[in-house]
Amino acid sequence: MLIQVLGGYGGESLECRMTCLLINGTLALDAGSLSQALPIERQVGVHSILLSHSHMDHTNSLPFFIENVYGKSNGAIDIYASPATVYALRKYLFNNATWPDFTRLPNHLVPAMQFHELESEVPLVIDGVKLTPIPVDHLVPTHGFLIEQNGAAVLWSSDTGPTSRLWEIANRTPNLKAVCIDTSFDNSLQQVADVSLHLTPRTLEAELRKLQKRVPVLLHHLKPPCVARIREEVRQLHNPDLEFLEQGKEYSF
Repeated sequence: MLIQVLGGYGGESLECRMTCLLINGTLALDAGSLSQALPIERQVGVHSILLSHSHMDHTNSLPFFIENVYGKSNGAIDIYASPATVYALRKYLFNNATWPDFTRLPNHLVPAMQFHELESEVPLVIDGVKLTPIPVDHLVPTHGFLIEQNGAAVLWSSDTGPTSRLWEIANRTPNLKAVCIDTSFDNSLQQVADVSLHLTPRTLEAELRKLQKRVPVLLHHLKPPCVARIREEVRQLHNPDLEFLEQGKEYSF
């Protein structure tokens, strides 16, 4: 299983692209930077997108990606998301006012994209990859995902504050190779993190006490203004299992 980090941040700057993973070259997890990080000829090879939730840093590039591959893809682009996320995308994004409704273009019988609703903890298989949506705690309905292929499993938190089910799944997964967990704000913004349901290095340290096994823990979704302080505060935790998810890097599991 190959996972390429197209974007690993919770915001955008010259150095930071918004959240998007590419799995085995054909499946995207979130779409914060799908159209910015890949040349169009590689975008055409992506035919399925899994969305964790409706916030812009996870969906921002979706309209431009659909436009880029329109007429070039082999069939409709499949978008998998919770009912709440599908509702939000239909109402606020692909509504013909903000962006054309590509579920009805070129027509409703042969659309450029189609939605599929996810159910929590009901796995699906896309291109040989098993993906299980796991509810986490965020401002809107949000899923993390257990990603499994060829005997390897990676647990992706998406955006979350302190949570429980994610760690229960981690502890019962025997072939877990890594956990990717939100660390959005530095400790000076603890109140903002608490209100917005994100983690800081301080609350990350508390969350990791729920993890009962030693695996690499890859931190992602750092807010661009907080990157330097988060890195220093994580260093001060002296936890050898902690790493930062590297934008542009391809991980093999």
